[in-house]
Order: sequence, then C-alpha cells, then structure tokens
Amino acid sequence: MHVLVAFDKFKDSLTAPAACAHAAAALRAAHPDWTLDLCPLADGGEGFCEILTHAAGGTVETHPVTGPRGAPTPATLGFVPLKNIPPAALTLLGLSASQLSTLSSQPPRDAVVALIEMATASGLALLTPDQRDPWQTTTLGTGELVHLAAERGAVAILLGVGGSATSDLGLGALAALGLTFNSSTGTPITPPLPAHWSQISRLSGRLPAALPPIRIACDVTNPLLGPRGAAATYGPQKGLRPADLARLDHESARLALLLCAHCGQPDSLMDLPGAGAAGGISFGLMAAARAQLLPGFDLVSAWLDLETKLAAADLVITGEGRFDETSLTGKGPGAVAARALALGKPVHVFAGAVTASSAVPTGLSLHAITPAGTPLAQALTEAPARLTAAVSRFL
Repeated sequence: MHVLVAFDKFKDSLTAPAACAHAAAALRAAHPDWTLDLCPLADGGEGFCEILTHAAGGTVETHPVTGPRGAPTPATLGFVPLKNIPPAALTLLGLSASQLSTLSSQPPRDAVVALIEMATASGLALLTPDQRDPWQTTTLGTGELVHLAAERGAVAILLGVGGSATSDLGLGALAALGLTFNSSTGTPITPPLPAHWSQISRLSGRLPAALPPIRIACDVTNPLLGPRGAAATYGPQKGLRPADLARLDHESARLALLLCAHCGQPDSLMDLPGAGAAGGISFGLMAAARAQLLPGFDLVSAWLDLETKLAAADLVITGEGRFDETSLTGKGPGAVAARALALGKPVHVFAGAVTASSAVPTGLSLHAITPAGTPLAQALTEAPARLTAAVSRFL
C-alpha cells in the first residue's frame, strides 16, 4: 500500500510538517509494510517558505527584521536553485531559463529564486490579541526581506502573503525598498503607518531598477476597497473596530491614488482581483514593483508535484484544523481530496473540526479528531495526540 500523507497546518497547534509526521507515525506503527510519501501543504501563510524551499532542495536562513509593531523579529528567507524548480511551477512563475538569462549575469543553472513568507515578518501570529491594530502595524519587515533577497542576487522573488497583521497597502515594504512618504512640509513619515496617513501629502523616491521580478502567491480575489475590500474583509480579524472601517477605507483610497500617480499606474489597479490580499500589499507591490499575482494553491501543487504523487498513491490522507462546507471547492486539503477522488483514490480527511454537512462524495471519509464541545485551548493542546490516535483508530 502506497499512501500519500498531505496535511496542511492545524492553526495555533500543528504545523503542516508536524501534522504529517504524527499521522505517519501512527501509520508506521499499524502498517510497517506500507510505503509513505509525506507532502506538507502550504497556502502562502505559515510554513510557505520552509515547505517549498525544502521541497526543492534549497536553504532556509533566518534574519532579524522589523516586526509588525516595530520590534525586531526573526524571519525566514529561502533560496532555491532555479534548476530544482519543477517545470510546471516555472511555467506558472513565468520564469523560464531563457527569460531569466536577461535578468541576471549568472548562468541559469546557478541562479536562485528567493522565497519569502510574509507571516514570519509581518504576521498576525507575531502579536498578542491586545497588540493587533491595523492602524499601528507595518509591512516594513517584509520589504526588508525583499531588499535582502535582491542584494543576495536572487533572479526572482516568490512571496507568500497569508497570515498578515497589516492593512498598510504594503507601503511599509515600499519604504524599505526606496519610496519616501512625505508630509506637506517635506518631513518623511517613517514608517508610513496607517495611523499617520493623514500627514502624508506626497511621495518621492523610486524602487531600485535592478529589483528582481516579484511573484505573489495569492488565492483571494478581493479588490482593495469597498465591501469586499481589504479593510472590510480582513480588518476585523486584525483588530479593526467596526467604527473605524469607513475611515480606514477612505484613507486607503487616498494613499492608493497617491501611489498610482507617483508610479504612473492606472487607478483601476485597485479593482483587480487579489489587490486587497494581505491588507493591500499585493496592490502596493503591483503598483510600485510591477509584481504579478499567481494562483497560490496551483503554484504549490505544481511545486510539490502533487499530481504525480496523487497518481502514484493507493490511499490519500489529508486534513487541517477545520474542514467545512467550502473545503472541497477551495484549496489545500479540500483541493487535494477533490483531485484524488477524481482519480478514483480513497481519501481520509482528519480535521480538528468537521462542519461539512452536504452529502459526502463516494470515496471520501471525514474524521473529526476533537469531540464536540471541547474548549478551544484544550483542543489546541491535545491536537497532536488526538490526530495520532484518530489515524490509528480509523486506519
């Protein structure tokens, strides 16, 4: 029996590699003759850098950067040899060897792509609940990682933007890369926190001409502004009070117009699907750095060669913290399950909570590892042991 073990994270409890390891330990104990293929998943948030870098035989470094509230924080930066990236992923990145030959003096075989995980530099998990306030948080640290990757000679940068604590349009990151945000008297506003946006009246400076192309892994389709925009959709989980929503959206619109004018970009950039991802950093990097958005899960799937792994599997085991009604039409474990079912493979999903109520497709088995009514803190603490026990019990 050849089993594909492909878990995403159990938020605040298990990383994706840890979840795979716990499930694998249970399988090996019960079926030592089975062969296992462990494939941790990432969606642009927690684990994105390490999972994709290790999968492609790259190296992960840790560097101190400016955290979301200004305090120093260690953040990860991955470097992957271009030659190690699967062709399907290179196609999605738009980074063929011939294209990259014009971007670097290095031979394509020696070129490296940098991977950045926004969550490690500007992430919500870095802050305690009382510190979460989008008026006071910045993407400066994420920009510092981009700057460092460029200095190190990366021919391209792949940025995962899940799990952010910010709603600053990426202006902090752009400040780290060379833009200056000035008051009417010419005083630089550093960093350009949303709380200080009312003081900003003009922009100056440019990004380095040699900045490598930036690709953003993003599965959300929200525009920058309005009822589906960055502030309305993601602001509350980052600490935005309902009474402040209209003001943040208004100030975001004003700063976005200033940025578009300064960078020579059309205002319609604000309406593009995905412009509102991660507090608008996608918009900011598209406007100032000509960044391109890529479908996150499709990229991860190609990078991890999921289709080949699914085709080789006799059984697929996946899961995450919550498996709900939309999971099978979404990304991550739901997408893995859907693709496996289409290939006729049996699938077992293990999740902290299972709330999907529609008819379960043939071949799919859903398992909630935590009893209903368990307090959240207890569920998070017990998730590793409960996952191992559940896999042992059902398989």
